[in-house]
Amino acid sequence: MSEPIFDYIIIGAGTAGCLLANRLSANASKRVLLIEAGRKDDYHWIHIPVGYLYCIGNPRTDWLYNTEPDAGLNGRQLRYPRGKVLGGCSSINGMIYMRGQARDYDQWAKLTGDDTWTWDNALPYFKLHEDHYNGGDALHGARGVASDLLPPNGNEYQKVLRHRKAGGEWRIEKQRLRWDILDAFSQAAQQAGVPASDDFNRGDNEGVGYFEVNQRNGWRWNTAKAFLRPTCYARPNFEMWTGTQVAKLVVETQAGADGTQQRCTGVQVWSGTELVTVQCRGEVILSAGSIGSPQLLQLSGIGPSAFLRDKGVNVVYDLPGVGENLQDHLQIRSVYKVKSPDGKDISLNTQANSLLGKAKIGLEYLFKQTGPMSMAPSQLGAFTRSSPDQPYPNIEYHVQPLSLDAFGEPLHNFAAFTASVCNLNPTSRGSVHIKSNKFTDAPAIAPNYFSTAEDKQVAADSLRVTRKIVSQSALAKYQPEEFKPGLQYQTDEELAKLAGDIATTIFHPVGTAKMGLRHDPMAVVDSRLKVHGIAGLRVVDASVMPLITSGNTNSPTLMMAEKAAEWITKDAENR
Repeated sequence: MSEPIFDYIIIGAGTAGCLLANRLSANASKRVLLIEAGRKDDYHWIHIPVGYLYCIGNPRTDWLYNTEPDAGLNGRQLRYPRGKVLGGCSSINGMIYMRGQARDYDQWAKLTGDDTWTWDNALPYFKLHEDHYNGGDALHGARGVASDLLPPNGNEYQKVLRHRKAGGEWRIEKQRLRWDILDAFSQAAQQAGVPASDDFNRGDNEGVGYFEVNQRNGWRWNTAKAFLRPTCYARPNFEMWTGTQVAKLVVETQAGADGTQQRCTGVQVWSGTELVTVQCRGEVILSAGSIGSPQLLQLSGIGPSAFLRDKGVNVVYDLPGVGENLQDHLQIRSVYKVKSPDGKDISLNTQANSLLGKAKIGLEYLFKQTGPMSMAPSQLGAFTRSSPDQPYPNIEYHVQPLSLDAFGEPLHNFAAFTASVCNLNPTSRGSVHIKSNKFTDAPAIAPNYFSTAEDKQVAADSLRVTRKIVSQSALAKYQPEEFKPGLQYQTDEELAKLAGDIATTIFHPVGTAKMGLRHDPMAVVDSRLKVHGIAGLRVVDASVMPLITSGNTNSPTLMMAEKAAEWITKDAENR
């Protein structure tokens, strides 16, 4: 390790951290340190899209968290994957490019009192790093597009990016496969009243169609490839430590113009052999994710004071909201057995159930980077309403040409497809709390799924929507038969209990360090992501979302990081 004094220290080389490292190190006069607890992303299964099966639950790439027993899940615990590797969750996630709905961001603006978060003001910051396969237009960005993407007050930041040839790093492509059974499901959804869609990222994602994915030519495209290599590695002012876990933030009381203030002046890191204190003369940026960020804040004495004292942590600043407001998307998986009308393979279950089938799949990917090994975990998506009285699409489908009992277990030995449905806007709230004052101890993750009557009703209604879609004529030739959950479950009570028995997370935790107004007792950061009461410290990751987005959460996190990079850069110029 080099002399540990930096202008910016970024904790976590995940989705947000890699983009921030790229943008902040563009200024050659600023020394930037990026710290990652995991290893480099040189594990081959990270880069082969189907390799998520071998990355989740693998200590090489995953923190291996589990939830606490959950009453809403009838006492079950869930595996809770979080990326512990360069690229973070972008190295192990489903690769789906999804922004959510315009109303999500307009709600953020209302909750924070800051119009910078409206959909119209967020859109340029999505486009700034996009490299969309269709090129740049009013809704999408592309590599090399020279049009002005930022509003007038953002032009200086854009000039910096252009000078450094930044922008357009985040590749978005069409999937390199199709399945007859998925096409039939899409047609059935349309027959059930869901319109066709060729773009879920226009602000209103209602519709059915194939997901776009973060891949390049059939390979996973993670944030380490997009933002670190080779750009940051070639910069002498950039340094990266992997296999190094931050144990604590260093916060000091300093004299200021308005009296004393608390300021984050560095971090303590465990290198594997020693505890090192690293000093920061600018800003410490916490990008450890919705589990890691609240955990580190609490370990550093920033959080609910009574709780911290109970865990043997000296209180630095009382912030009751740290670790609260946990929100997540919980999917309910319906499995349908199907029959081939012409004897051909219609499901990955049957295609992959022999050595010959596996060999064909492997050879197709080896020579073409197409086929099942290029698959994202879910290929077909749909957004619709769980009931006619819903004012906007409030459920999302992830549809797959396969089935299994549980994630990581073998495929069934019969042809089938899975239609997983999730409540996009759950009202249940959970928490993330440290179990002790030791940074090596995993925190307690308590999502509190199905803890509200609204969420139980949406669960029951969404299963009925699934049945409605599958009953349409477009799927009739496949003779779909409900294998899970089973037609014997019909009433609201039966379906809600059933959802608790079979539902699983889709790994979208957010909200545990939410942004909000200063008088909001549960707000942890302000609308510019600065931690309330602690100077020199920001949180930039999905934990700051006050409300979960109506879709997958990776892309919104990148947008937030892009905004934060501009604010951090401007603040440094004004100091």
